[in-house]
Amino acid sequence: MKARVTVTLKTGILDPQGKAIEGALKSLGVDGIASVRQGKVFDIELAGADKGKAEAALKEAADKLLANTVIENYRVEIV
Repeated sequence: MKARVTVTLKTGILDPQGKAIEGALKSLGVDGIASVRQGKVFDIELAGADKGKAEAALKEAADKLLANTVIENYRVEIV
């Protein structure tokens, strides 16, 4: 089974890396860029077939390791 955990900064948290990417895109001539927020994506392969257990385990992993839940949100998708 495959899963994806996407971690992004919460609204209102400053994102200096996103701002740097935004500036770089504009300097490269990419038109229409209003703003950029960066994040992390974890593609994870799991043994087993129980989607409920897999999702619960990944949420626990995100809470404990993959995301700083004070400043970041995360989304777990079983794909």
